Amino acid sequence: MSRPRIVIVGAGFAGYRTARTLSRLARGRAEIVLLNPTDYFLYLPLLPQVAAGVLEPRRVTVSLSGTLPHVKLVLGESDRIDLDARQVHYTGPEGEGGTLGYDRLVLAAGSVNKLLPIPGVAEHAHGFRGLPEALYLRDHVTRQVELAAATDDPERCAARCTFVVVGAGYTGTEVAAHGQLFTDAQVARHPMRTGMRPRWMLLDIADRVLPELDERLSRTADTVLRERGVDVRMGTSVKEATHDGVLLTDGEFVDTRTLVWCVGVRPDPLAESLGLPMERGRLLVDPHLQVPGRPEVFACGDAAAVPDLEKPGSYTPMTAQHAWRQGKVCAHNVAASFGDGERRAYRHKDMGFVVDLGGVKAAANPLGVNLSGPAAGAVTRGYHLAAMPGNRVRVAADWLLDAVLPRQAVQLGLVRSWSVPLDTASPELARVPGEPGRGQSSGDGTRPPAAARPGSEPVRNRAGGEPAKGQPGGEPAKGQPGGEPAKGQPGGEPAKGQPGGEPAKGQPSGEPAKSRPSGEPAKSRPSGEPAKDRPAVTPPPDQPPPGPDVAPGPVRRTDRPTEGDS
Repeated sequence: MSRPRIVIVGAGFAGYRTARTLSRLARGRAEIVLLNPTDYFLYLPLLPQVAAGVLEPRRVTVSLSGTLPHVKLVLGESDRIDLDARQVHYTGPEGEGGTLGYDRLVLAAGSVNKLLPIPGVAEHAHGFRGLPEALYLRDHVTRQVELAAATDDPERCAARCTFVVVGAGYTGTEVAAHGQLFTDAQVARHPMRTGMRPRWMLLDIADRVLPELDERLSRTADTVLRERGVDVRMGTSVKEATHDGVLLTDGEFVDTRTLVWCVGVRPDPLAESLGLPMERGRLLVDPHLQVPGRPEVFACGDAAAVPDLEKPGSYTPMTAQHAWRQGKVCAHNVAASFGDGERRAYRHKDMGFVVDLGGVKAAANPLGVNLSGPAAGAVTRGYHLAAMPGNRVRVAADWLLDAVLPRQAVQLGLVRSWSVPLDTASPELARVPGEPGRGQSSGDGTRPPAAARPGSEPVRNRAGGEPAKGQPGGEPAKGQPGGEPAKGQPGGEPAKGQPGGEPAKGQPSGEPAKSRPSGEPAKSRPSGEPAKDRPAVTPPPDQPPPGPDVAPGPVRRTDRPTEGDS
């Protein structure tokens, strides 16, 4: 008799905890399949420290295959779920389609950036939900400080040193707090940057910082931010975003090249595409995390509207703490559906919150005890180390090194601006030229398939557009830096029969067979040329040609030929 199959969609806090707990409960009696776009679990609370150069990117990622040895990992994004046929249709990382049948389904797709109908925001702002966005922000902030130091124009210098963060919740508050420390350190240690004053602005329409937390925590965070020099403006948001800056709702125009969007999150559009009862974009479930009328379907985390039994009539908020706890309960209830154990209703007890404000500062109220300063900082870091499912020693080592050594303020240029659009259904994936287009939110609650998603036919002159040959991210012209050199030129293809010429195929140093190691990969293989009918996401066409004077990183602005990117 074949083993029943349990398919888990998403490996965030809820999905990862469900998979880990189920693998222990099942003990090989069920096949557990985890469908996720990446091969790692991302510990989101420490992402601001990656953007600020405190932690290296891999420190906040935990290998799925390494920590879930009895779970089958399938890389891909779920496009559609056929509830009647009990099938999950997905698109793999190279554009190939696939189908997974299931006996039990756990939907833990998580959330994406929350968008508001504000002109220019989708084009000029960047979110903060995935590792690519954190890496981009780290490079971008470093670049702006370096470009500001190189200009003689005080106005341009001030604009590049102004960083606007919208949203004073957990993420926005921590990004602004860590960002101010990061830029201050870059200026203080460089004698040529004397007089430069990095300015971080934190905006929110709420009346206080961290409006979802206790007022005492809010006051502590607000005090730390203002003492550090962050321009905190409550009751204010962005009315319009442009290339040159942002227009605020109070009428002020702020010159800036940086707009970080941390307004909040919304459930993954996949949940709404099921056609089941919803609650503000979240899939309605009962206290046992089962979908009414579909006993084989479970949902947890940000994609699920879970009744809050501690507050009748309301639903649990979309936080990592709830997602982590729901994952454990969901696993027990899935096992109970096969006759192993008893079902559990999801209940929670508030154990307190922690907010890392950088350095030794934090705001925390463990078990209802309000803390601030170094004591709160110690509790906050201790909590994160205890909550992380891996990499604890590496994270602690990075914290120790950051305390005694200066941070490395360098830009690697690994993620460009057009690679991390704000409007995307996959913030965990960066767009890459030559690869199939990644999912963008369609706005109607559905997640379009890869072949039909924005990015497969990018809008030119916008993020994700197709570059002309010879442009950054495009196919370089022959003879250009990074391009294919002309035959007979240094680095080019020498004439056959000449020293260094082309040896016969199959001979030592000859051209390997196309299916052999080091040969040209098959067109459907990793690093190979994508199939001609596959969409490719590439940068805008109106960028300057590559050369030694082009700074690495996000695509350069074309409205300012003498400046770097916006």
